Amino acid sequence: MYIILDTNGKPSTLPHTKKGIDMKNLENGISASLRRQLLAGAAAAAALLVFSAGTASAAANCIKGDRKAPYTIGWANIYSVPTWMKQTEGTITAEVEELKKAGLVKDLMITDAQGNAQTQIQHIQSMIDANVDAIVVIAGSSNALDRVISDACDKGIAVVNFDSLVNTDKVTAKINTDSNEWGATAAKWMVGQLGGKGKIIIMNGPAGISVSDDRRKGAQPVLDANPGLQVITETNTEYNVAPAQEAMTSLLFANPEIDGVLSLGGALSAGSVLAFERQGRDQVPTTGENARQFLELWKEKGLKGWATMQPNWLGALSVYTAVQALEGKDVPAFVKVPLPVIDDSTIGSYLARADKFPADGYIYSDYDKALFDKLLAAK
Repeated sequence: MYIILDTNGKPSTLPHTKKGIDMKNLENGISASLRRQLLAGAAAAAALLVFSAGTASAAANCIKGDRKAPYTIGWANIYSVPTWMKQTEGTITAEVEELKKAGLVKDLMITDAQGNAQTQIQHIQSMIDANVDAIVVIAGSSNALDRVISDACDKGIAVVNFDSLVNTDKVTAKINTDSNEWGATAAKWMVGQLGGKGKIIIMNGPAGISVSDDRRKGAQPVLDANPGLQVITETNTEYNVAPAQEAMTSLLFANPEIDGVLSLGGALSAGSVLAFERQGRDQVPTTGENARQFLELWKEKGLKGWATMQPNWLGALSVYTAVQALEGKDVPAFVKVPLPVIDDSTIGSYLARADKFPADGYIYSDYDKALFDKLLAAK
């Protein structure tokens, strides 16, 4: 059963089943009497003996080694409206089902803050009060959540933060692609397309969301080094096609000359392309993400495009990482997921699988336990 909390913190349950995978359930091999003997000895020796016997150790941050499977996981979502979020939650629930089959997870508590960071703080506090074993979170604010996240960590709750990150390091792990690299690489591509000269519009995600802000910060040094590239205006919208199209439509009326669109999110790019088309304007070089609609428009209209991918399975990886930490595994403080390049030479491989994803969704790469273990092994 999944435990769902609404914005008032009231729980409900939602049955959900998916096909699981075979994972070995780690067991505590130390008897109560031996544990008492170990605790009576030197702390370092006790920790070593406990680890060698197969019991959970406090190798990862926030982990005290006193929680046992099956675990309750909390998923503190900032908002669920964007399709990217819906797909990401799908990978989370699928991973939970796999871990349930292995006897490692019991329940999943899901909250939706509907874009309000203060509500998200309340939801996380509710999870702490419920004594969940782990919390996975996309932060609605890079700093507002620091206190409640730190409190969860102090109470021995595994905290895994992905995509939009908090400032505090009092988490078990942070998982993300390199958002600065994302912005810098997109900007470099635009410089190359325009020969370092031209008028561009920058399309950003919501202000205050670290993944959006960091992509923008990553682009700035490239723009500074190429003063011939003039940023005539910028937008901040939700990562959805409709608001992006509306914002770009207004900018097209106000700006008769636009040479490129430095879009820092896939749905934003699709909105931009549709706005240009609706206004009868020639398409311009456009950056973006692995949004299915953008990739299809790119191919259909012969755009000059560049894209990369923020994989939805960051959510599944976060759940897996939290459980690995609870099971005593040493997980990295930061898990860096590589950014792929989507261009004319690779776009076909993405579009070949397009029908497996929602029309307004994201075409993400395959993932499995082997990939997760490889990412967690990288130091």
